[in-house]
Amino acid sequence: MEEYDKLRELVEAAAEDVAKATGGNKAAGTRVRKSMQDIKAAAQEVRKKILEVRSADAAP
Repeated sequence: MEEYDKLRELVEAAAEDVAKATGGNKAAGTRVRKSMQDIKAAAQEVRKKILEVRSADAAP
């Protein structure tokens, strides 16, 4: 599923900044917060796609 792959890529891309932010880097913390907003939007797209698939399976 394309939406899920995008979500995984966003999470993996944020990993380095998360490590820097936990080390005290404030700029990295700002980047992580922005990344989390993007991840939230991508997760919502995955939810929508799953509902579409479920609805398509339920329809006769």
